[in-house]
Amino acid sequence: MSGDGEQSGKPGFDLEERTAMFGEAVIRFAKTIPKNPVTTPLIGQIVRSGTSVGANYCEADDAVSKKDFKNKIGTCRKEARETKLWLRMIAAAEPDLKAEARKLWQEAKELHLIFAAIWRKS
Repeated sequence: MSGDGEQSGKPGFDLEERTAMFGEAVIRFAKTIPKNPVTTPLIGQIVRSGTSVGANYCEADDAVSKKDFKNKIGTCRKEARETKLWLRMIAAAEPDLKAEARKLWQEAKELHLIFAAIWRKS
């Protein structure tokens, strides 16, 4: 897994690897969030949505029909958008984590835009 998207000798990017790396970054970030009555449910939500982006992309990649593919890509889009919301809530609950949350938010935004474009074209 090089993550550079050049396994075939063509420049580009590997969306499966990118979404996996995003999920891993979300997990690492979630482990740094102090647990309290406000953050504990947010941690669960962000781990679920942030890791679901890649899981649903894998399912889309193995789709059995065009309709199935579009549905799974739509779920990727929704999960990326949801992750942005949870990152915003965590930044509000733990202002010291705002800078790191912002970096992840930017990647979630880019993934959301990528999946929205794929969804529109499918």
